[in-house]
Amino acid sequence: MFGSRQTGVHAYAKVGMETGVVAASPHKLIVMLFDGALVALNSALGAIRSGNIAEKGKSLSKAILIIDSGLRSALDKKAGGEIAEGLDSLYEYMSGRLLTANIQSDAGIVEEVQRLLIELRDAWNAIADNPAVTGRPQPANFASV
Repeated sequence: MFGSRQTGVHAYAKVGMETGVVAASPHKLIVMLFDGALVALNSALGAIRSGNIAEKGKSLSKAILIIDSGLRSALDKKAGGEIAEGLDSLYEYMSGRLLTANIQSDAGIVEEVQRLLIELRDAWNAIADNPAVTGRPQPANFASV
């Protein structure tokens, strides 16, 4: 009569994620893309180590899709100039490396791309803390008043 508890949990999590996406700033959406790619790469690493070829392919394909259709397509090369061009080249490199990782079942390549994505995500998060970049004022520090 009722679906499994797991189905309900997944539906609730999906609604929570969708609400987060709708309410997120453009900056937060990029962070969510980085996080999604990193989750997929963690799954791919587990699959490579356990010999689960189907899950490896699925997870690496998801990471490539996030990088190509999410991060790369979000770049504004006119406004971003050389930085956007450099990021585009880096994202292209990452996707190519992940294709190689899939063919060779090479965890080292996946870890290389993880490190690059973590570095970019951390830099992106640091930008969020800079009001000159985001245009958002920092809250007043009432402790010093």
